[in-house]
Amino acid sequence: MKNNNIIIIQSRQTSTRFPNKVLKKIGKFTVCEIIKKRVEKSKLSKQIIFAIPNNNKNKKLFHHLKKIKANIFLGSEKNVLKRYFYAAKKFKANNIIRITGDCPLIDGKLIDEMITKLKKGKFDYVNNAKPPHFSDGFDIEVFNFKSLRLAFEASTNEIEKEHVTPFIKKNKKLKIGRFSQINSFDTKLSIDRPIDLNNVKKIFNYFKPNIYFSVNSIFKKKLHLRLKKNNFNKELSLKLKTSNGQKFWNKANKVISGGGMLLSKYPERYLPDYWPTYFKSAKGCFVTDLNKNKLIDFSLMGVGTNVLGYANTKIDNAVKRIIPKSNMSTLNCTEEVSLAEKLVELHPWAHKVRFARTGGEANAIAVRIARAASKKDNVAFCGYHGWHDWYLSTNLNNKTEKKNLDSHLIKGLKVEGVPKSLKQTSFPFNYGDLGYLKKLIYRKNIGIIKMEVCRNTQPNIKFLKNVRKICNEKKIILIFDECTTGFRQTLGGLHKDIGVNPDIAIFGKALGNGYAITAIIGKKDIMDYTQNTFISSTFWTERIGPTAALATIEFMKKNSTYKKIKKIGEKIQKKWKDISDENKIQIKINGIPSLTNFNFLSSDHQKYKTLITQEMLLDNILATTAVYPCIDHSDKIIEKYSDKLNDVFKVIKKCEEGYDINKYLKSKESIKGFKRLN
Repeated sequence: MKNNNIIIIQSRQTSTRFPNKVLKKIGKFTVCEIIKKRVEKSKLSKQIIFAIPNNNKNKKLFHHLKKIKANIFLGSEKNVLKRYFYAAKKFKANNIIRITGDCPLIDGKLIDEMITKLKKGKFDYVNNAKPPHFSDGFDIEVFNFKSLRLAFEASTNEIEKEHVTPFIKKNKKLKIGRFSQINSFDTKLSIDRPIDLNNVKKIFNYFKPNIYFSVNSIFKKKLHLRLKKNNFNKELSLKLKTSNGQKFWNKANKVISGGGMLLSKYPERYLPDYWPTYFKSAKGCFVTDLNKNKLIDFSLMGVGTNVLGYANTKIDNAVKRIIPKSNMSTLNCTEEVSLAEKLVELHPWAHKVRFARTGGEANAIAVRIARAASKKDNVAFCGYHGWHDWYLSTNLNNKTEKKNLDSHLIKGLKVEGVPKSLKQTSFPFNYGDLGYLKKLIYRKNIGIIKMEVCRNTQPNIKFLKNVRKICNEKKIILIFDECTTGFRQTLGGLHKDIGVNPDIAIFGKALGNGYAITAIIGKKDIMDYTQNTFISSTFWTERIGPTAALATIEFMKKNSTYKKIKKIGEKIQKKWKDISDENKIQIKINGIPSLTNFNFLSSDHQKYKTLITQEMLLDNILATTAVYPCIDHSDKIIEKYSDKLNDVFKVIKKCEEGYDINKYLKSKESIKGFKRLN
């Protein structure tokens, strides 16, 4: 059966962006019915098969296909490659023509031309998706059964299984052909959203009652120029320009200097003029904005605070139980003692604890204690440690030297208001640069080394052990700032996993699952110096923070949430790798799984990052290139996120091949890091 060319149309009802689109009407026919009629014009194809998921979610589609007398193959929903393989095997296909169920303009004549190219060129695989290419909506892949079998047997990752042909396209042993046309046009004519369906309807209305017109006739009539472009811009404007969040941000700027309290929540960091900015409510990993849009938070999850999801019932109920008993009193609450005991229990090297409410406060307290204990003022540090004078004073140093924050998170930060007398008291070093750290210790009489266990890298265990050794030899106090990393990947500090203990450790963010609580834990002989200085504040004695922290730790221990979060992060990192590999986009994945991000290895990184935020927001997903995973990021949510991200990567791929990224961006480019906003 050398000429057994089988058209397999993959179709489903459960599109995340446009459910049931395959059953929508264009004139008197459904989308899938029109596809069937148009591909029947192929003279070289023997059979047409609709390959659909074998589940109840697609029951309506199954019955409709039966009604229109279509051949049906039922298979795996997620593993579309498996669905194709067994469909092709059942119908004894020699060559397979792959078509997706969102392309009602697919051309039967074009199918025959591509089959002919496959045979004449003795190719294993031919597609028409490379520039100069056919418009999105006329996508066709033709490949032999040998290639399909090879992909089925060798494909390992989810992207390869979901998108059928990635393994074939990158296999150097197979002969790959390209089918292109000179008269290409960049208008989206597949159906992803209602706007796409309206565009397709306009084309069919122009030719009615003829439903068998060709792609070339669309071009000749210049119909693509009359369509409403689905290039994010107009749709974004319609959806978000009148955003109540943006209106509220403009209002805030009139009465709040800078507009907000936290730079990490400024809309300029994400999508200027369009970021929702404010929320009405949040639950799990969903946020409802002021326009009542329910958004998936696939970004910062409360800037790293809500590892157990927003409004976790167990934590909230613990807080609710103590509120009627009063949050504050002239006397102290017992919960702070219980929390201190629990933290010491989890970190046997530590003996005593102090509490605060914010990470910046905790960092300043730790430095104050360490300076008192060491009898030295000078601090060597790496990483980010808040807004206090001790830290920002680094930017008072000579900018020609490697002694400012430019090599750290806050590049070029202005620090007006920081006393110049603090100059030459804080000195940065880069994570992993042991040689430079040794020079600092020798030249600057360093009494304290303050650092994160890791931020954008995996922990460098050898480096951390060497730092610990130096601190022991030189009697330097070692502080680990684990405000961000603590309680995410283990029950307590990340340093427990690598076997390097500090003299002081700081926890925050995840410790209270969104409630304000930070902790400074340390060795007795060092922590007792709190009595040799002045460290005191009224609201460090409130009750809600310690209560929430106790409930959070209990929940984490009982449910091993740190294991779950790590596993979720690993899934996300794998998705990033698979998506970038499929689209041949170079990225660098950074950080530990529970605290991860990626960078584009391109000069247009920031623009691509902005595009991701723009596009994901159109599908009600808050996203950038960084993710703080939480336990509510289910497989289903990860799949939805990944599907959409893959679509954005396809656009980025076009830009890397020569398209202008600025044509896709409606928003101004998001700012980098902590650039001053006013």
